[in-house]
Amino acid sequence: MAVVEFDGVEKRFGTVAAVEDLSLAVEEGEIYGFLGPNGAGKTTTFNLLLDFVEPSRGSVSVFGRDASTESTYVRHRTGVLAEDYGVYARLSGREHLRFAIRTKDAADDPDDVLERVGLRDAADRRAGSYSKGMRQRLAIAMALVGAPDLLVLDEPSSGLDPNGGVLFRRLIREERDRGATVFLSSHLLEEVQALCDRVGILSNGRLLAEGTVDELLDRATVRPKMTIEVDQVPDDLLTALREVEGVFAARVREDSTAVEVRCDDGPSKFRALSAVVESGAGLVDFETAAVPLNEAFQRITEAAAQGGSRD
Repeated sequence: MAVVEFDGVEKRFGTVAAVEDLSLAVEEGEIYGFLGPNGAGKTTTFNLLLDFVEPSRGSVSVFGRDASTESTYVRHRTGVLAEDYGVYARLSGREHLRFAIRTKDAADDPDDVLERVGLRDAADRRAGSYSKGMRQRLAIAMALVGAPDLLVLDEPSSGLDPNGGVLFRRLIREERDRGATVFLSSHLLEEVQALCDRVGILSNGRLLAEGTVDELLDRATVRPKMTIEVDQVPDDLLTALREVEGVFAARVREDSTAVEVRCDDGPSKFRALSAVVESGAGLVDFETAAVPLNEAFQRITEAAAQGGSRD
């Protein structure tokens, strides 16, 4: 069941199309990540979902309800962290939570929620004295109030230090395990890769591609990288490697005897290593690296900028 659905949505501000022909669905219980450069239309998409702006064309539904005509119902079941969220400097962390609890008509204990985000010891401090990371934790805490069925999080890790990032990822997984659906945007591609069940790539208001991380990597023909250290580089080594089934690219690092191979996982790696041994290069060591999502993101957005095809 889709919790969020965009059907042919367009949003124009004058002559500028912030979102154009957007159709996507976020399924119940999944973590859906939105990627895109600044100005891609991610925040506008969230604003359409929350009825902060109305679509110029198309429809947005949340929980099967029209996002424009039943926005009160939608917001009551949704926890929101906006990118431009600001705290009330004179209010304490606990007072912020009490306000959010009253607004949601929830029964949460403010201290319990602050404990979840690591702010229990700062509950009585005025939020104006909080660091940027602490303010972001407070915003996350307010979004969690009332055990929302949907979390809409715009750049939720902004300002968080590494420990805060680890905490955030744990919280999101806990919310997903509780049954919540999560729709988030992030400029941290490693975070999206670690958290999200599916990912959508947005650029210039258009959805260029979506799918699981593996599907996006496959679409962009990005393969795992294996670095092989050898004693020497025979003239025919690269040719032999490129002829191995499942190997897509091979090159020698400049001024070194390290060979980088792009290949499929599994048997292809062993075939590549066997080719190195058979070449007489002298295998010294090898290591493999996980494929970063940013390579697929870069290739897909560059292809679109050059007029390439998109889904």
